[in-house]
Amino acid sequence: MKRICIGLLCLSLLFSTTGCATILGGPISSSQKTKPAPGQQQRDVRVGWLIADILLFAPGLIVDFATGAIYKR
Repeated sequence: MKRICIGLLCLSLLFSTTGCATILGGPISSSQKTKPAPGQQQRDVRVGWLIADILLFAPGLIVDFATGAIYKR
């Protein structure tokens, strides 16, 4: 049971630090965190970080989109 708990902890830490844009993209602005209202222009995605996430570790996309770090300022 202890091995399973340690394994799950390590796995959760791995997923929380896998997003390239989250780690290397700099501070996240308030415009990256808020979703656009209906009728407003959609946020642009940083293509370089998107490609890096796909090539290095695809689940990092989830982290970057969840934190908003993948969006341009």
